[in-house]
Amino acid sequence: MKILGIGNAIVDVLCRVSDDFLTQHSLTKSTMKLIDEKEFKKLLSSLKIVETISGGSVANSIVGLSQMGNKVGFIGKVSDDELGQKYEDGLNKEKVNYLYEKKIEDVPTGSCLILITPDSERTMCTFLGTAGKINHMDVKEEDIRNAEIVFLEGYLWDEGEPKKAFEKAITHSKMVAMSLSDLFCVERHKAHFLKLVKTKLDIIFANEQEIMSLIDAKNFNEAISFSKGIKKNVIITRGEKGAISIYGDKVEEINAQSNLKIKDLTGAGDLFAAGYLHGVINNFEIKKSLEKGTELSSKIIQKIGARI
Repeated sequence: MKILGIGNAIVDVLCRVSDDFLTQHSLTKSTMKLIDEKEFKKLLSSLKIVETISGGSVANSIVGLSQMGNKVGFIGKVSDDELGQKYEDGLNKEKVNYLYEKKIEDVPTGSCLILITPDSERTMCTFLGTAGKINHMDVKEEDIRNAEIVFLEGYLWDEGEPKKAFEKAITHSKMVAMSLSDLFCVERHKAHFLKLVKTKLDIIFANEQEIMSLIDAKNFNEAISFSKGIKKNVIITRGEKGAISIYGDKVEEINAQSNLKIKDLTGAGDLFAAGYLHGVINNFEIKKSLEKGTELSSKIIQKIGARI
């Protein structure tokens, strides 16, 4: 297996909303908020569903990698309920080896309300459900050792038990990549994330806001200096400014594609990571990996949802 993803197994529920809807429900645009099942149902009751997808940040990346012909697997916890079955079917359809054996849980399968505003930004309200209950027993050491790269998401740190699964994966992996996931996520777990980035990870994906928050940078040059200093491969996406890869003293940049008909930014970071990791696993030069990441993220933002 080339890459094993471990992340929150979440059924994405996509809906279009107005900016007023976000204001009325005290939601901060472009961020992810954790909610309970009651709030999830209340929000959904007033919305029209555009699409449902087997999602979760790393799962989106893993599907992208599968679509490019890479042999990949995914571990994420669902319950043996209707949504859980939909989730597994969705990954199997995409030729992803789903390595979690589901059973009936006390808590239902997790779901994420993805609210798309007219400016194509997405605001997420996540009911983690049983996804947030993944633990070290759900992750088999053999599966980790069988992967060339293990890819993790920062979102897993939002609950206690998943940290043990996270640590087990890092301990037994040949190479570990991680996405910092979300600005609020970084701010909640700054000390932990900083330690991981400096000492445990080989490849780090972040956007400009996330990396600057992580190190309390006053400007972007400080983020570049920090990344050079830790001698890891740090990839920073910068929206309209493109993306940059820093690996020791080697710095490569790429411009964002222009004249795109943007519809939805939901999977931009996830698919960028898929493209870049496709390059890593197939021994591309860093510049070529950046190009592949940019190609995929540019494609995905011109359609609804996180599937090419």
